[in-house]
Amino acid sequence: MIEGIIVQTLVKGSVYALLALGFALIFGVARVLQLSHTSFYMLAAFGLFTLTDVAFLGGIPFISNPWVAIVLSIIVTTAIGLAVYKLFIDRVREHHVTVMLITLAVAMAFQQIMIIIFSGQYRSAPSFVSGQSWDILGIKVAVQNVLVFGGAGIVMLIIWAILQKTRLGIAIRATAQDTEIANLMGINVSTVLLLVMGIAAALAAIAGVLVAPTMVLEPGMLWPPFVMVMAIITLGGLGSIKGSVIGAFIIALVETLVVFLLPTGAFLKGAFALLVMIVVLIFRPEGLFGIVFEEERL
Repeated sequence: MIEGIIVQTLVKGSVYALLALGFALIFGVARVLQLSHTSFYMLAAFGLFTLTDVAFLGGIPFISNPWVAIVLSIIVTTAIGLAVYKLFIDRVREHHVTVMLITLAVAMAFQQIMIIIFSGQYRSAPSFVSGQSWDILGIKVAVQNVLVFGGAGIVMLIIWAILQKTRLGIAIRATAQDTEIANLMGINVSTVLLLVMGIAAALAAIAGVLVAPTMVLEPGMLWPPFVMVMAIITLGGLGSIKGSVIGAFIIALVETLVVFLLPTGAFLKGAFALLVMIVVLIFRPEGLFGIVFEEERL
């Protein structure tokens, strides 16, 4: 049982971390709550299914290759994310409530589009690799779970390197600390915000394609992670990169323990995860790693 708890926590936590990381980047830099964020997770998962299902697509062998389909799904979903930002968010981003309402409407619109296209039926994407499981330190782990955790870990390391070691990362952190000063220093704030939105959409897309072979796909699949991401970024601290990652694994551990230890845990995991968030916020309203001063962002 302990082995199962460890594996499920790592897998679920890595997916949550990718989603929360993107959300934290958006809030930390642009100061907006992008409520359609998990819809890109859904779009990428359905994109992977569509491209790999030859019968559904009409039969294009090259595109139906899982690795080609993964890349195409991420690219197309990222492009959609950039289009959503330019069309619906950019011109009203100073009006935070308006952005929240618009992006929530966008998420619901994407869900309805998926229902129209796929009729609300359950779908499944093929696994990336053959083979059932690997033996790691005496624990049998499904190959797909290894890919989810390993892939998410590599992506998070890349994001850390970009933020800490590149000129783009410096520009992102400067914009997060003070938009006006960054603009005066010659940083193109509009371009930085656009790139951040693209990175966030790509992170959600990567989470979607990684997890797609391990779960049933349906148009409402964006809402459970949406609720959990809200809990994670609140628990970790709004705009905190470190808090979003650590909070993701805390929430994943709570959910997994509830499922494994309680008879009806599958129905209560969300409630317990939110309860942990509430308890933490009672004693630390800004979250575990929430900022006290603006210069502490990112």
